[in-house]
Amino acid sequence: MTVAAEDVEGLMAATSLTNPGKTLYPEQGITKHDLALYLASVARWMLPHIANRPVTLVRCPAGRAKKCFYQRHAGAGVNGALREAPIKGFEESGAYLYLTEARELVGLAQMGVLEVHPWGARIDRPDRPDRVIFDLDPGEGLQFTDVIASAVEVRDALARLGLVSFCKTTGGKGLHVVAPFERRATWTQAKRFAKSLADTMAAAQPRKYLTRMSKAEREGRILIDYLRNDPTSTAVAPYSPRARAGAPVAMPLDWGEVKRGLDPARFTVKSVPSLLAGRCDPWADVSKVRQRLPAVSA
Repeated sequence: MTVAAEDVEGLMAATSLTNPGKTLYPEQGITKHDLALYLASVARWMLPHIANRPVTLVRCPAGRAKKCFYQRHAGAGVNGALREAPIKGFEESGAYLYLTEARELVGLAQMGVLEVHPWGARIDRPDRPDRVIFDLDPGEGLQFTDVIASAVEVRDALARLGLVSFCKTTGGKGLHVVAPFERRATWTQAKRFAKSLADTMAAAQPRKYLTRMSKAEREGRILIDYLRNDPTSTAVAPYSPRARAGAPVAMPLDWGEVKRGLDPARFTVKSVPSLLAGRCDPWADVSKVRQRLPAVSA
């Protein structure tokens, strides 16, 4: 999939930016205009993973090196740029933000949004998730090759249960392994499944994996974080920038790329648009996969 130049130009023309020259990533000199251009360039790739899902936004109006904050609900700086929907069970916190169109995605640049974290469920059935996420976070003393090997082991563990999975960089030092599924399981069931698989792997290789957050136990081991599988415990969206030095991007990968030599630092706001040229979308089939989570006893 490629993004036609006229589509990018149209999205940029439809986006109103105040102070487009404001620097958001000081190290790279990336401006608000540059961020909007990035979002317009990746909109066709990114939108399928965030459209019609409640989102948590990381806003850095003064740039990533200044104060940033999370936003899930309408308030200052949103001004009707996004849509809102009440979610059953979360009424007290107010309506949640979501978006449906590419122009709304590009408009996030005006708000200084440097990260987008969607729910693992869609707005029409927020009580029914459609993907389970394993966040692989290495402790001190490990190399990225260790994370790569762990992602492959999680993929293989899921495959033995009959589940197809997908992988992406996180814009940090870890990897996400994601398994989509039909919207039949509850959040409780999805989290129970994720915990069960993570616990099984940690029990089989206790010197390599753990599922507890304790920093004292982390050195030389990989945390299999299954806690992303809650309604508001979101994970960064595919193709989303991160509010970090280097302007890294959470990049979807083909499993053939998840091997020695993979360098997540090469995926940035500046590099990704050109890297996508002529590339097949490795996550194109995420929404087409038809599979069910195995039942796990409580």
